[in-house]
Amino acid sequence: MRILVSDDLSDAGIEKLTRVPGFQVEVKTKLTPEQFRQAIKDFDALVIRSGTKVTADVLENAGNLKVIGRAGIGLDNVDVEAASKHGIVVMNTPEGNVITTAEHAIALMLSLTRNIPQASSSIKAGKWEKKRFQGKEVFNKVLGIIGLGRIGRVVADRAMGLKMKVIGFDPFINSEVLEQMDIEAVSLDELFARSDYITVHTPMTAETRNLFSSDAFKKMKPGVFIINCARGGIVNEADLAEAIKSGIVAGAALDVFSSEPPVGNPLIELEQVVATPHLGASTEEAQENVAVAVADQVADFLTRGTIRNAVNAPNIDGAVLAKLRPYLGLAEKLGSVLTQMTKGAIQKVSIEYVGEVAALEKNPLTIAILKGMLSPILGDMVNFVNVPVHVKERNIKVTEAVRSEAEDYTNLISIHVKTSEQENMVAGTIFGKKEPRMVRINDFRLEAALEGHLLLIYNIDTPGTIGAIGTCLGRNNVNISKMSVGQVLERGQNIIFLRTDTSTPPAVIKELLAMDNVDIVQAVEV
Repeated sequence: MRILVSDDLSDAGIEKLTRVPGFQVEVKTKLTPEQFRQAIKDFDALVIRSGTKVTADVLENAGNLKVIGRAGIGLDNVDVEAASKHGIVVMNTPEGNVITTAEHAIALMLSLTRNIPQASSSIKAGKWEKKRFQGKEVFNKVLGIIGLGRIGRVVADRAMGLKMKVIGFDPFINSEVLEQMDIEAVSLDELFARSDYITVHTPMTAETRNLFSSDAFKKMKPGVFIINCARGGIVNEADLAEAIKSGIVAGAALDVFSSEPPVGNPLIELEQVVATPHLGASTEEAQENVAVAVADQVADFLTRGTIRNAVNAPNIDGAVLAKLRPYLGLAEKLGSVLTQMTKGAIQKVSIEYVGEVAALEKNPLTIAILKGMLSPILGDMVNFVNVPVHVKERNIKVTEAVRSEAEDYTNLISIHVKTSEQENMVAGTIFGKKEPRMVRINDFRLEAALEGHLLLIYNIDTPGTIGAIGTCLGRNNVNISKMSVGQVLERGQNIIFLRTDTSTPPAVIKELLAMDNVDIVQAVEV
């Protein structure tokens, strides 16, 4: 078995791999894209960090590749969908960076508060500016945490050790779960208004992009400090620079940027900004932990077929996986759509398997549904292995039911979700041998493919409404590639499920919502 390591990896991980009998490990870093594309064709496994770009084009040339192991969490540099189509298992190591990223956020907060980097530079320049760098105490200050997954919770714990008051916003976690950790659950606007410090620990999604914008800064307490060790792009950097210059924000500590390295970024020139070059996961312990973890996972897969921490395959026997694979894709896609169309923290999930699918092994399917539901919330932090942990942490109740007698379809998976704000239901089936289809949303029956950029529109069933929607999208250069319509005649309502060639911009969604007879417009990515 040949294993290619294409990014810098801790020696401990490489040693783990080289000690496995029959493994030939080659370390080739800093390959050009074309060199990498040519090299990959001869390898059974690929081990990477964040530097290597594993594109669909590269995977077309990876004839022998069976597994990709990422030493770390983020998979922005891997085309997971293309890997799945080629039957390549993609694994990450989601737990290795939790402590180190949380500690870095705390370190940045303290450095920012006491002007440590600026004072250090000053004294090394031969100056003694004691008054200039007078700082503050974090004792008794309010820390607002946005995103209370694994990293956010560790930050909260460390901040409480500093005797800070911790408040938190996470729309996907029930408030009673946060209260058990002594975190006061608040709305986003309340967090902005009350916090002396705000730190963000969410994945990058359509909802979190530009979460910190000029509008958000106007809602914040004057003199607030901002910390971002999550993802670049969550903070609108131009707006943050203006907020610092105007005095709304006293300072910011940033480990991530929308473009890295941040050449020409206006924030770098500001003395009130403490910046580090994406060091959240860069400790000796973390790098060794993720290197050893990914080496163990890749070795177990190649030698025994054991799958751990895969983002595109559950931990099951290969023969069972072959039967379940079409339904696993359907289950995950249904779960993802359901979360994206439902507001609030998930409280209860009820699943029913009907017809042929009822005779298959249900646990992997339920895991796939829950992974699909949590992925829009947690991004790369969730995989087929740690789904049960995240479900337990969020106190989500899951029930399953089976019914062997099929009605309209020979197989059907239906999912009902209850959140803190809404209830919704979706159902889907497999057409032919492997084509997933959505066939029901609440009371609406339809047939919709589950892929690409989707737009879900609820409207009153009146002449001209569908045409007006199409005209609006066309006017804004959003091309419709497929359309499905469901009706509830007695209520005079339609549901329109559109697939578009590109994602629909927020401004266009706003324009659609302003139309007569259009009630709800939701963008969904599958």
